[in-house]
Amino acid sequence: MAVPVAFFAVFFAYPVTAIVGRGLQVQGAWQLGRIGDVVGRPDILDVLWFTLWQALASTALTLLLALPGAYVFARFDFPGKQFLRAVVTVPFVLPTVVVGTAFLAMLGRGGLLDELWGVRLDTTVWAILLAHVFFNYAVVVRTVGGLWSQLDPRQEEAARVLGAGRFAAWRRVTLPALTPAVAAAALMVFLFTFTSFGVVKILGGPAYSTLEVEIYRQTADRLDLSTAAVLTLVQFAAVGAILAVHAWTVRRRESALRLVDPAHTSRRPRGAGQWALLAAVLATVVLLILTPLGVLIERSLDGPGGYGFAFYEALRSAEASGGTFLVPPLESVVNSLQYALAATAVALLVGGLAAAALTRKAGRLVRGFDALLMLPLGVSAVTVGFGFLITLDEPPLDLRTTWILVPLAQALVGVPFVVRTMLPVLRAVDARLRETAAVLGASPLRAWREVDLPLVRRALLVAAGFAFAVSLGEFGATVFIARPDNPTLPVAVARLLGRPGELNYGQAMALSTILMLVCAVALLLLERIRPDRSAGEF
Repeated sequence: MAVPVAFFAVFFAYPVTAIVGRGLQVQGAWQLGRIGDVVGRPDILDVLWFTLWQALASTALTLLLALPGAYVFARFDFPGKQFLRAVVTVPFVLPTVVVGTAFLAMLGRGGLLDELWGVRLDTTVWAILLAHVFFNYAVVVRTVGGLWSQLDPRQEEAARVLGAGRFAAWRRVTLPALTPAVAAAALMVFLFTFTSFGVVKILGGPAYSTLEVEIYRQTADRLDLSTAAVLTLVQFAAVGAILAVHAWTVRRRESALRLVDPAHTSRRPRGAGQWALLAAVLATVVLLILTPLGVLIERSLDGPGGYGFAFYEALRSAEASGGTFLVPPLESVVNSLQYALAATAVALLVGGLAAAALTRKAGRLVRGFDALLMLPLGVSAVTVGFGFLITLDEPPLDLRTTWILVPLAQALVGVPFVVRTMLPVLRAVDARLRETAAVLGASPLRAWREVDLPLVRRALLVAAGFAFAVSLGEFGATVFIARPDNPTLPVAVARLLGRPGELNYGQAMALSTILMLVCAVALLLLERIRPDRSAGEF
């Protein structure tokens, strides 16, 4: 645990604490009364209320649209099922900047709806809610559907034999077993939407602001560290409560009904009702997931002179962006790939050691350590990024002018995915294999190399893929620390969208398409090498 604890202490706890300290300290004295002053302001109350209700609405809408999909993928067998399962997961690994850009192309000025019916939904709450459903659809399908596919259908059939109707059998047998998985999925969707940044910043305009967006505005636009520090503490407390409840639901899910092989629970749809349900789910996937991605690609090819690669060609020149960049925007592709590879290496080292420690130890301290590893998913990335700037600027940690600063920030987001991917597989390794290797004279390192590594190699590759994808799309922290001459893809997209002109807009669409394709290819490769499905669906 030493290396992960040191990593999080230096690159997470230290920057966040420094930001909070600068905001709430005056001449070395803590001004805790400032918390009540900030939280009581009408504008901040509006931000808190919007953050809460849009997260609740996004979660409810996601469950409403995704639970039928979870059932279809769990119980039905149809051609192209595995490919479609991968397709619905693509949005989850997309950077939020790409999600915002895709819905801007569909719902914004000059977008698909605007061209067909003259309707614009950008800068409305509906655009935000739909983008959140798009992003989190896979969380419900994979989390709930993964458990649903392993529930023995014979238990529900036995209830029907004993006289229960179809709905009563489902309500009294299947629903209680699914409730922990539904609750866990709902909490994760709520967490991601509660801390939403890129989607709200691009689609919400100045009218809408979540806590994360407001922290960015107070920090970057107004330099009001006091207000930003208070909002960071509020978000930290909310995220801590959400993660605590989520951990409880996960423990309940692990003690659900007897599970069976998913291959034995799915079959072809029967009857008009089941075929209609399958058709409705396929229509939802096409309209909600494939259409925004298709529109994004179409807009990137729709140049001033007709369809072609004019916007992609313009990415090769810094002058074409009207002074937005010091280097050609296309260089951001190379920069992002290099940063993501370095971040993946760091995340694998830190996350791998953390997962190994959690496998071999137990107790309250270790559970607290496990919760600590999840905090970067919910704590303000904006705060972490700005904290990097004001803390890592003095020896022996004078990193502000070095390239490694960006991968370190990205690795903070990648570590939780590495831990969550590796932990179930490591826990499944029989400890007696290691003990036998030790009896035969193998050192701990050799036992790990000869016993554990061959068994977890595929999980390690999946963890690396997830870490690479999320590092590639990290935006909240990177927007502060990426140097102007070395922008990342998400930062480059945001800069282009912030500049007027058709060429800048088209280049943003082209860069977003490139980023989407890289993430989609990574996800499809992960699906092919993913370990045994019984180790976890998501």
